[in-house]
Order: sequence, then C-alpha cells, then structure tokens
Amino acid sequence: MTGYGKSVVVYKEKKINVEIKSLNSKTLDLSARIAPLYREKEMEIRQTIGRALHRGKVDFSIWIEKDVLADAAPINASLVENYYQQIKEISAKTGIPEPDDWYATLLRLPDVTTKNDVEELSEEEWNAARKAIDEALDNLINFRKQEGAALQKKFTEKVDNIEKLLKSIEPYEKSRVPKIKESIIKGLEQIPEVEYDKNRLEQELIYYIEKLDISEEKQRLTNHLKYFRETMMEDCPVGKKLGFIAQEMGREINTTGSKSNQAEMQNIVVKMKDELEQIKEQVLNAL
Repeated sequence: MTGYGKSVVVYKEKKINVEIKSLNSKTLDLSARIAPLYREKEMEIRQTIGRALHRGKVDFSIWIEKDVLADAAPINASLVENYYQQIKEISAKTGIPEPDDWYATLLRLPDVTTKNDVEELSEEEWNAARKAIDEALDNLINFRKQEGAALQKKFTEKVDNIEKLLKSIEPYEKSRVPKIKESIIKGLEQIPEVEYDKNRLEQELIYYIEKLDISEEKQRLTNHLKYFRETMMEDCPVGKKLGFIAQEMGREINTTGSKSNQAEMQNIVVKMKDELEQIKEQVLNAL
C-alpha cells in the first residue's frame, strides 16, 4: 500500500498543488491538510480518496501558490489622500512638523494596504482542483500497481519454494515407517527376558504411525498454496484475504513440524516457515 502521487494544475493566476502519500495500514487512516478555500469540500475529498484507496495510512495535502503580483494587496489611494490632508491640517494647527518621508508614514497607517475582499470558491476553480486531486490519485495508484507487480513476483517465488520443500519431504516420509519399526524392535531386544506379541506390536505401530501421518496436512497446504495463487490474480483488493490464507498455511506447516520425528523433515519444515514468514511480512504491503 506504499505509494506517492502529486499533481499541479494551473487556474488563472494560481497553481493548485495536490500531494498524496500512503503507508501500510489495516484500514483507511486519512490525514488531510486542506487550503482554507477548499475546506467546504472536505467531505467530498475524503469520499473520493476512500473510494480510490480503500486501505492505508494516507496523508493528503492541497495548497495554493499565487502569482506574487496578482496577490499583492492594493494601496487604497483615496484613504492615503485623506490621511495626507488630515496630517497637513494637524501640522498647520499645532505647529508639529510634517514628516520628512511621507510614503513611509502614510503606508504604515491602518488599512492603507489591507486586502478586504473575501475569496469564494467558484465551480470552475473547484473543477480544476478536483482534476488535480484525481491526477494525484491516479499517480499514486500507478505507483501502487508497480509495487504490487513486484510483490506478486515475490509471493510467487516464495509459494513455489514452499511447494518444492513440501515435495522434498516425501522420500523421508516413506522411509521413516521401517526406521520407526526397526528402532522399536531393537529397543525391545536390548531388554533382557522380554517377550512381546508381534501382532500386538504391529497394531501399536500402525496406531503410532497413523498419529504421525502428515498426508492431510500436505493436502491442505497444497490447496492453500493453490488458493493463494488464485487470489493474487483477482481484480480487487486482496491483501487481507492473502493474510488469512498465509495464517492457514502456517497452521499446516506447524502441524507438519510437530509430527515430523526426523531431523531431515524438521529442517525442511524450518525452511518452509522461513519462506512463509517472508510472505507474512510482505503481505502487509498488499492492498
């Protein structure tokens, strides 16, 4: 969900700047800094962002840059003239000398350069601002798509690795039954004067081996791997869903590890856990 988008739209003497950044988050956490002129549109802005981004810690900013000349406060000529006449009259009546620098004196007086007009948001300007917002969102989404393509490649690699590791367990799984039987019989033979019922031993071995059987875990893990691949191809936000599938994959790998009574099998399980942990870390970046 990491992304960045920026756009600048020129409207008359203004530059409308929009910047959007996003980081990972389970839900949409939107922080907005909006120029005073556009604050009346805050709800519309938030709804637009929510529909486009769905999830992520999002920082949104929209601000205006104005032309220096266009934004300069005008000098109130009639007020300056009025101040000038008043000062001259006071000076004549009181004998107080007139100022040496008339401009410096007059321009410091109240409201001479005050900009009193109240700016209102026109439909035309809002359309320009909305265009800037849409462009910034498109840029961020394109950024996310690039990140998503890299993630998909990474996920595919890790899922393939887990699948290969799962298949590599099979030779050890098949050979461990006779090894278990041989180990138990040797242990019994080393105990002097012990007699045992071979049929009973066979029954106990079958029960013991069934408890160690990982066929169901392998099948479920294979199904989860397949479902993970299929989910990646869906044309909608799937980050949460991939996270849930990864959790189910973890359960099957852990159960396989608990039933693995051979060092070679346990080593393979550790490698599968390492591959899955990398998927879990990166799935937080998926929308």
